[in-house]
Amino acid sequence: MLTDFPKLYCPFLRQTFRVDRDQWKTFGPKLGLRQPEAYLVVDRVNPGYEWVIDDPDTFAVEKLNGTNVKILTEGGRLLCVQNRLNPIDPLQIMKGKTFLIEGVLRAVGKGYVQENGEQAGEVIGPKLQGNPYRLEMHEWYPFDLAMERLRYRSFHEHARTFDNWSAWFRDHLDSRLYAKRAGKTGATDKVMAEGVVFYNLKRRDAKQTWRAKLRRDMFEWYYSDQVQVLDYDPRGRDEAEDQERLD
Repeated sequence: MLTDFPKLYCPFLRQTFRVDRDQWKTFGPKLGLRQPEAYLVVDRVNPGYEWVIDDPDTFAVEKLNGTNVKILTEGGRLLCVQNRLNPIDPLQIMKGKTFLIEGVLRAVGKGYVQENGEQAGEVIGPKLQGNPYRLEMHEWYPFDLAMERLRYRSFHEHARTFDNWSAWFRDHLDSRLYAKRAGKTGATDKVMAEGVVFYNLKRRDAKQTWRAKLRRDMFEWYYSDQVQVLDYDPRGRDEAEDQERLD
């Protein structure tokens, strides 16, 4: 088996807030809320993640909205496909998640798959997350390629503050992947990205924490148009506590 994907933490602390229960009964499923509560970012930097805010070598890449898949190849042969910790048998074609294999094979045709080695990426397409990219078939997209092609070049042009990122994520975080493909067909519509992954390759080389994530659904405004977000719930999750357990 290949290793699991590491948990990526948010550069801001997150806390649990109560949600109006009656509104939650109506809108909760659509918003992805399993309980009448939302786990939201607050304007406090997560200890140990100051580099996301302060380090000029940090950059932001579109976070693709699908499912994580690792593959292992040797001499051009596909040895292993793994969805998180779940091995996928590429020869099992009568049942199971055959769309994951479809995604990998399509990636081979696009030149995304290396002849040798372990690669990590995201399978996106019709059966995943409501298919926000409006794809007709599934596709595996490697994270290394995303760092190269889906980077937000304007990230360095603005102050890295909670308020700036909140406004960016709410109104201007267009999907780079969708924009690139829409441009080839002449389409002019836009799709919002799920969020971003922050990378710092110098920290990676120094064997320090070098990745973090921030999603649109971590902000209060993502829910407040349909449900009322109430006060902080001290009985809920707190990312400061999660981080202490991880350390």
